[in-house]
Amino acid sequence: MSDTDVPPFPTRRAFDALLRHDLSAFIARTFHTVNPGTPYLPNWHIRLIADYLEATRRSEITRLLINMPPRMMKSLCVTVAWPAFLLGHDPAARILAASYSQYLALKHAQDTRLVVGSPWFARAFPAFRIAPGQNEKHKFLTTRNGFRFATSTGGAATGEGGDFLIVDDPLSPLQAASATHREQALRWFDQTFSTRLNDKKRGRIVVVMQRLHAEDLSGHLLERGGWEHLCLPAQAERPQRFFINGHFYERGAGDLLHPSREGPDELARAARELGSFGYAAQYQQTPMAEQGGMIEPGWLRRYREPPDAEGTRIVQSWDTAIKSGAGHDASACLTFGERDGMFYLLEAFTLRAEFPALRRAVLAQAEKWQPEAILIEDKASGQSLLQDLRSTTSLPVIGLLPKGDKRTRLAACSPLIEAGRLHLPHHAAWLEAFERELFAFPHAPHDDQVDALSQFLQWRRGSASIPRLRFL
Repeated sequence: MSDTDVPPFPTRRAFDALLRHDLSAFIARTFHTVNPGTPYLPNWHIRLIADYLEATRRSEITRLLINMPPRMMKSLCVTVAWPAFLLGHDPAARILAASYSQYLALKHAQDTRLVVGSPWFARAFPAFRIAPGQNEKHKFLTTRNGFRFATSTGGAATGEGGDFLIVDDPLSPLQAASATHREQALRWFDQTFSTRLNDKKRGRIVVVMQRLHAEDLSGHLLERGGWEHLCLPAQAERPQRFFINGHFYERGAGDLLHPSREGPDELARAARELGSFGYAAQYQQTPMAEQGGMIEPGWLRRYREPPDAEGTRIVQSWDTAIKSGAGHDASACLTFGERDGMFYLLEAFTLRAEFPALRRAVLAQAEKWQPEAILIEDKASGQSLLQDLRSTTSLPVIGLLPKGDKRTRLAACSPLIEAGRLHLPHHAAWLEAFERELFAFPHAPHDDQVDALSQFLQWRRGSASIPRLRFL
């Protein structure tokens, strides 16, 4: 829908009035402005969200929490279209909006700016004007001193106060797997962002997000209480009924949220890719509490004989430490055979040794298995080892920089394990120690083998193919 598609007067006048008074129609028009050429797929949940936001604009709701799956227009509805709609009705409104990254926060702000600068918005809201010289990436100001201000989770809003506070996905999925990141987000919301309301009685806060963890911001707010909760799982596990703004909505058990966008096949693919924990949280909005370890024994497959050497690629993953003694971490080397998209753990080798003995062990393991790639963490003790091996040998070593903490790294690649791609032998001398550490993580006293496993799986996820390398 472009401006040339708008019908002439008096029909255009009615169309402008529709945009002015119907937030769901305004959202549809916003979609066409922000995503020109992309088909708009209307759905009942968009009108439902609009009704909740309208009740919030009128202060019938002052604390609104919306949980819904990714890519269902939550950001466009709440963080892009709604601020423009609010400012159209009240150019003096002051809006603060935050997302987990500054880049994303600025993207949403620029999309809102694109809407309020469009000809159709000017016709629908003729009283709205942007103040000259007050149009920055993170903030634009109106001639009535209203504004939209963008920040990130943990970012400062020093000196800014708002009538409306919006939090859109305070954490990414990888960040949410980290207890440190979760605690930082909760502390930021409680002690910084939520304190920026101008009117503590009538000020409105909206949090919209996909669930990522039982202890994420949604879990924190629901445990505290006092929030209107709109929860929209990808597939209803029980009947849902909503009555708001004079409209009644009903959803039967098993009904998909938006089948024209994500049908059964797409949801099944998402479940395979995310794993049961990730899918339950992000799509069904029911994150599972972490009890015991992160890896279930039933996810692992078993082999009696390793795959034939012909056509099997060998990769070794090292987690290194350079102190000896039982009280220190061990160095661990996992040797994998990859064939037909499956990963066979051929050996788990550990030792506690200082640098010279560790170097000899790397050479011995490489001689034994003839790997096509040797993965070594490019930090701490691994840096010295990498430099030495590169200068004195022709081993196919690859330095990798870890991203996130240990739990975050394993959580990111656990869907590969749950999908049945990791195979362990039925019997091996090293198997019991490896399984004990894996199934107890993150509560085990040592995690060296788990780190080596995460390193391999994360590298494999990001590699289209393994380079055909051999050492001399």
